[in-house]
Amino acid sequence: MTQSRSLKRSLSFFHLIFFGLAYMAPLTVFTTYGVATQVSQGMLPAAYIFALVAMVFTAYSYGKMVKVYPISGSAYTYTQKSLNSHVGFLVGWAILMDYLFLPMINYLVGSLYLSIYFPSVPYSVWVIGFIVVTTVINILGIKLATNINTVFVIYQFLVLIIFVALSVNGIMNGMGTGTLASIKPLFNPDVPLSSIMAGASLLCLSFLGFDAVSTLSEETKNPSKTIPRAIMTVTLLGGALFIFIAYIGHMIYPDYASFKNADTASYEIIEYLGGTLLTSLFTAASLVGCLASGLASHGSVTRLLYAMGRDSVLPQKLFGSIHPRFNTPVFNVLLVGVLSLSALFIDLVTATSFINFGALVAFTFVNLSVIGHYYVRNHLRSPMDTVSYLILPLIGAAFTLWLWLSLDKHSLLLGGIWALCGLLYLMYLTKMFTKRPPELNFEEIDRGESV
Repeated sequence: MTQSRSLKRSLSFFHLIFFGLAYMAPLTVFTTYGVATQVSQGMLPAAYIFALVAMVFTAYSYGKMVKVYPISGSAYTYTQKSLNSHVGFLVGWAILMDYLFLPMINYLVGSLYLSIYFPSVPYSVWVIGFIVVTTVINILGIKLATNINTVFVIYQFLVLIIFVALSVNGIMNGMGTGTLASIKPLFNPDVPLSSIMAGASLLCLSFLGFDAVSTLSEETKNPSKTIPRAIMTVTLLGGALFIFIAYIGHMIYPDYASFKNADTASYEIIEYLGGTLLTSLFTAASLVGCLASGLASHGSVTRLLYAMGRDSVLPQKLFGSIHPRFNTPVFNVLLVGVLSLSALFIDLVTATSFINFGALVAFTFVNLSVIGHYYVRNHLRSPMDTVSYLILPLIGAAFTLWLWLSLDKHSLLLGGIWALCGLLYLMYLTKMFTKRPPELNFEEIDRGESV
C-alpha cells in the first residue's frame, strides 16, 4: 500500500443517483413500515412528508458545502473547516457511528430473511456470506459496486411497480379502503403532531443515501457541480417514492392496529395482497435491497475513514492508505467487514438507535456549517445571501434538531454514550484541548489522474 496515490475520478451523475438510491434502498419503506405506522398512529405518509421537508433543507446545505470542500469526509469536513476543529471531530465521531452500523443492519436484516426461508442453515452463515461478498466487491472498486447496485435498484423498482399495480387493482375491487383518494393518511386532527414527528424521527434512516453521495466527492467527475445536483435529486426521488408507497400501503391495508407483529407488518400486507407468489418476489427484492445498500454503505464508510486517516485523526499509515492495484482503501474495507460481524450478536433496535442519533447530529451541523462558512466567515449578507446562507440552513437545522429531540430515550442514551467516548478520545488526542486536532490537507487532487 502507499499514501502517495489518490482516489480515481470515475463516477458520473447517474452513477451517484443509483449509488444514493441503492444506499437508501427503495424497499426500505417496508423495513420500518409497521413500527413507524404504529408510532405515527396510521399517519406514515404524513411522517414521511415531515422527514422529507427536513431532508430537503439539509440536502440544500450539503450541496452548498460540497461546492467549497469537494473531498471525502462529508459532515466531518464541513464542520471542521466552517465552525471549529474540535466540534468537527465530534461530528465526525457521531457520523462515524451511523456509517459503521448501517452496513451491519443490512447484513442483519438480509440474514433474518434468509433464516426464515432456510431455517436449517445457521444464521451466522448468512451474515458471514453477506460480509464476504460486499467486502470483496468494495475492494475491487467503487465503480464496480455502483454498476452492480444499478441492476439491484432496477429490480427493486420492478417489484415496487408490481406492488403498486396489484394494490391499485385490489383497491378498485373493494380491498382496503376501497378508494384511491383520501386525506386521512395525510391529515387527521385526531392524531397529535408529536406522534407524527416521532414517526418522522424513525424515518431518518431511510434518507441516509443523499448524505452518502457526498463522501464520493474525490471519485466524481466535476464534483462541485455534480455532487450538489445528485444530492438533491436523490433526496427528492427517494422521498417522493417513500411517501407514495406509504400512501398506497395505507389504502390497501388501513387497519394498522391489526398487525400481528410490527417488525414483519410489511409481509402481512404483501401476503394479504398477493399471496405466496408476491411474497416470494418481495423477499427476493428485499434481499437484493439489503445487498445493494450493504455494498453502498460499506463503501461509503471506508471513504470517511480514509479522510480521517489522511487527516491523522486516525493512524494515517493504516486508514489513509490506498491500495496501488485496486485504488481503494483496502484496510478500511476489511476493517468495516470485521466490525460488521457484530450483526451476529446485536439486535436491530440497538443498531437503528445508533444510526438515527448520529445521522441527526451530522445533519444539524451541516446546516450550521453553511451559516458559519458563508454568512459569518465570508460575510455574504445581502438580502438574497441572507435567505440562502442564514434563513434556509437555520430552517434545516431547526427541523433536524426537532427530529433529534423526538428520538426515544433508548436512542438518546446510546448516542450519548458514544458521544462521551468521542469526547474522551478528543481530550486524549488534543492533550486536554491544549492543541488543535489534526486537519485535512487541502492539496488539489488531479482530476484527470488515473491510478
